[in-house]
Amino acid sequence: MIASFDAIETLLAIGLTIAALACLFDRHLVRASCFFVVFAIAMTLAWWLLGAPWLAAAELLLGVVLTGLCFFYALGIFSPDASPALRRDELHEPWGRAVARLILALGWFVMVGAAIRYVIAEMVYSPTEHPLLLAGIVIIACALGAFALHRHLLRRLLAFNILGSGVFMLLAGLAGTTATAQALIVVGLCIAWLGSMLGALLIRQLVHLEGVEALGCDDEPKEKAT
Repeated sequence: MIASFDAIETLLAIGLTIAALACLFDRHLVRASCFFVVFAIAMTLAWWLLGAPWLAAAELLLGVVLTGLCFFYALGIFSPDASPALRRDELHEPWGRAVARLILALGWFVMVGAAIRYVIAEMVYSPTEHPLLLAGIVIIACALGAFALHRHLLRRLLAFNILGSGVFMLLAGLAGTTATAQALIVVGLCIAWLGSMLGALLIRQLVHLEGVEALGCDDEPKEKAT
């Protein structure tokens, strides 16, 4: 059934990957959250394309609506007195630290590449036959890299959600969209949403108690006054 939609599946896989990259690496956090909503909509279409309408409905409700609202709430979109500094993550840190993080992020890509070569060996020779599965692997690698690279708590929460979606896509690609697999993925979506809601609440509480600096922005830490 999927073979007859190869062109659509390939375009959807490309769209998923682009939306994930934009969400993970855009420094403007409101825009990154909007890209997450676009990514979740693309995931909804992917589930529908794979013949899993219940997963598509769960993704639409839990991913697009509820998780998207969690991110906008964490950014203070619904609070007129929220600090504008909360909505942008500026990178100001020494080159050495940035390079070290980049090397760590690239290490994840190497590990995922090794998994493709030795665990899912057939994809090395025919990646175009599994575009959504391949997109899931790339998304997992990028999300792991972003989680290692960034310090900002909201950006790590975004990476956590993108990582989960990639894992669910990989699971569906390997196990199919059987009733058991769909039930497992729906449970995972519920847990991811609950984690996002808790993360958003903690972020708002940290900002209220300690200010924007408590989020672990990628700025050079200030010297304590002596």
